[in-house]
Amino acid sequence: MKKAKMVLSMSQPKIRESGKRMRPEDFAVYASYQINAGGLFVGTLKVIRKTDGRLLFPFQGAPVLGPYPSREEARQAAVARGEQIVANDIANPED
Repeated sequence: MKKAKMVLSMSQPKIRESGKRMRPEDFAVYASYQINAGGLFVGTLKVIRKTDGRLLFPFQGAPVLGPYPSREEARQAAVARGEQIVANDIANPED
């Protein structure tokens, strides 16, 4: 099994000005899919808050996105879940 490649470096997170509202551009969302053992597709998702480098998804105990009969459905489910996580974090940021 291949080790996952790091897509985003956490060494220099962006600094958010105090009191400034978060925007969707302040997040990195990586959505894709994998094929499970049963031959169905599951969504994969990684959501990172760029301002402090915090990983918002996946977290321990995070739900599996799927399975879905097609790769496009799995990827779309991951994108939708990522957008929901970003919107929720903007509305109610977690420290």
